Formats: sequence, C-alpha cells, structure tokens
Amino acid sequence: MNKKRRVILVTDGDQYTRRALEQIAKDMGARCISKSQGNPSVMKGPELVELIKQTPNDPVLVMFDDSGIVGEGAGEKALRYVALHQDIEILGAIAVAAKSRHEEWTRIDISIDREGEMTPYGVDKFGIPELETGRINGDTVYNLDSLNIPIIVGIGDIGKMAGRDSYKHGSPITKKAVELILERSGYFDTE
Repeated sequence: MNKKRRVILVTDGDQYTRRALEQIAKDMGARCISKSQGNPSVMKGPELVELIKQTPNDPVLVMFDDSGIVGEGAGEKALRYVALHQDIEILGAIAVAAKSRHEEWTRIDISIDREGEMTPYGVDKFGIPELETGRINGDTVYNLDSLNIPIIVGIGDIGKMAGRDSYKHGSPITKKAVELILERSGYFDTE
C-alpha cells in the first residue's frame, strides 16, 4: 500500500517564491516542485500529482498562482485537484497576500507579519498587519475556504516584504510559516 504524500500548498508562483521555496526545502530536507512555478500556473493538477509522487521524500512544497484571475483560475483549479486527490495529504496552506484589481479573500488561522511575529490579523503584501481578524486578501485564495485544509497561514509577498523575506537571507518569514504548518500538523510526530 502506498502512503499518501504530504504536501504544503503555496498560493504564489513567481520567481521570488520559487527561489525562496527551493532554499527552504534544501535547508529543511523537504522537496519543492520547482516546475510548479508560473504566474499564472501552467501545470495542471494531474501533472502536479505525478511530480509530487516522484519526489523521494516529504514534505513537498507546491506553488499555485492564477495571476489575479477572478474566480477559480488555472492555479486554483490545479490546487483543488491536488488538495482533493486520494494520494495526497494536505498538511496546510500558505495564503499569500496580494493587492490586485480583483481581490479575493480567504479565512486564515494565523498570519506571520514581516517582523516574524504571529498575529490573528491578516497581513498585506508587505507583511503589515491589517484590521480584520482571521482573513487575508489575495489573488489565488478563491477556493481555500471550500477545501478541508488543516491550517492556513497568511503571509505577505514571498521573497519580498521590503527585503525581510529575501531568499538571500533564507526567507525567514516563509520558512517560519512552513515550520508552523509542520508543527501544527503533527508532521514531526509521524516521521
């Protein structure tokens, strides 16, 4: 019997995100599906599941991006497919804030601001806390609420946040979000 592959969903797919996730995966012994990079996403759900299954170990970080398309765009369709696949166990999602013309929002369990502090408030793309509790605006978050995701962590724009999350510095905000998901999911208890 094949065990389910354990995955963290990331709602951004630009080159900064790819660089940050690749470095974090390397540092943590995780895997990043680099081919999932795209703004918008170009890979379909079935292709991503096959790549996830080919990785030698968990956890697997996968990027999704719909580049601000209203409703369920390409990235969100792929995200839904992966999240609902019988061979995949979703550990959590990193909901990335955006300031697009057509904002969507999702509930979050917690955010990490650009100072690395956890907050119940949503954050903007710069990682600055907003006024609403438990909610983040983004452009690839349309269907997160409808999926059974154990924990959703909101953060600002990966690899950026006024340089505080640069991959050159180890992307500390994004890394903290990954670590939080792994901790809260009980990942370390099952290794």
